[in-house]
Amino acid sequence: MANTALSTCQNNYSLVGYHNTVNEETKGNNDTAEGVVTEALPNALFRVELSSGEEVISYLAGKMRIHRIKVLVGDTVQVKLDPYGGRGRIVRRS
Repeated sequence: MANTALSTCQNNYSLVGYHNTVNEETKGNNDTAEGVVTEALPNALFRVELSSGEEVISYLAGKMRIHRIKVLVGDTVQVKLDPYGGRGRIVRRS
């Protein structure tokens, strides 16, 4: 009886317990779009017109800030889109 209770407890703990936040669903989720920077705003924000015609306010990714990659008006960039429709993150300059 104690053996089955222990295995049930372990199974419940694995379902409720701590798990890795990066799983297969989030790894394969590539919501990137290509666009052109139309306006440079203060605080490393940019207005980007996507290839679909939609305009998104985007910010520079951390690695781009660290390596001081310059983004100018007219540059073609890759933007990782927020799943909730908020701001985008510029992850690559082409």
